[in-house]
Amino acid sequence: MKRSTISSCFHAYSLIMMLICFALCLVATSQLTTDFYAKTCPNLAKIVRKGIQSAIKTEMRMGASLVRLHFHDCFVNGCDGSVLLDGSDSEKLALPNLNSARGFEVIDAIKSSVESECSGVVSCADILTLVARDSILLSGGPTWKVSLGRRDGLVANQTGANVSLPSPFDTLDAIISKFRVVGLNITDVVSLSGSHTIGFAKCATFSNRLFDFNGTGSPDASLESTMAGELQTLCPLNGDLNKIAPLDRNSVDLFDNHYFKNLLNNKGLLGSDQLLYSSELAPSTTKSLVESYSSDMNLFITDFVNSMIKMANISPLTGTAGEIRKNCRVVNS
Repeated sequence: MKRSTISSCFHAYSLIMMLICFALCLVATSQLTTDFYAKTCPNLAKIVRKGIQSAIKTEMRMGASLVRLHFHDCFVNGCDGSVLLDGSDSEKLALPNLNSARGFEVIDAIKSSVESECSGVVSCADILTLVARDSILLSGGPTWKVSLGRRDGLVANQTGANVSLPSPFDTLDAIISKFRVVGLNITDVVSLSGSHTIGFAKCATFSNRLFDFNGTGSPDASLESTMAGELQTLCPLNGDLNKIAPLDRNSVDLFDNHYFKNLLNNKGLLGSDQLLYSSELAPSTTKSLVESYSSDMNLFITDFVNSMIKMANISPLTGTAGEIRKNCRVVNS
């Protein structure tokens, strides 16, 4: 068979699988409702909000970490709380999460409070979705109605986490492809990247840009020189790769569109951030959105909310699928 024919068959198969996935998502999400716990756990929203307020008061950075946790859950097995599971196949042990994903104790504390109020009713997956929304809100961002009714998965998927989660070292094409696999488009890529308006990243995720970038003997040319020098001091060669730097330089803890303004000035911390504006592929894909969001906060907020809702609806378990875990770290015995 000719290579072109094989390629055509592969793309056709990929398209069919994406359509099947999309159809299944529509069926599942139709069972999610904003008042799902109105009678069975009416104080759920208050309990979650109180837990997030306490966590962020203790450490402002935690809000961004919890949003990331939701993101890393939904991209693997769908939004089923699988990222919270312990065990030998735990997604916590996957490379994108190892010594990186955090906030599990916050989820545990909120789950415990919820169980005290309404035992065996609310899934960990729904708690994680509400936690992400409230973390954005309490960081100065928007709010939105969250559809609920997800159930918890029974298995983790460490291999899936290693393969499916976008990496700060990925090419833009690879990132777009990983989003497409779960039914998200280029607008979702850029708007959800805007969550990097809050939070920090470890030196390990961007130090490759600071000294001998791609064998050039110098820093990444798409990294602003003053910023590069400061980061070289923070993250010297053979230094501590666990040190952290803000993802949104000069607007660290506030949820706004400053992240996109930074990209226009070559001040994106992660290589995967700056690619949205500076890569060869960007002019035909993501660059115009970066420019639009940098000048129009309302547009960014609108698209971000829509993308968060879409992401939260990736392959949820509903009806009798899965279970309602009593402990988010382990499946029920």
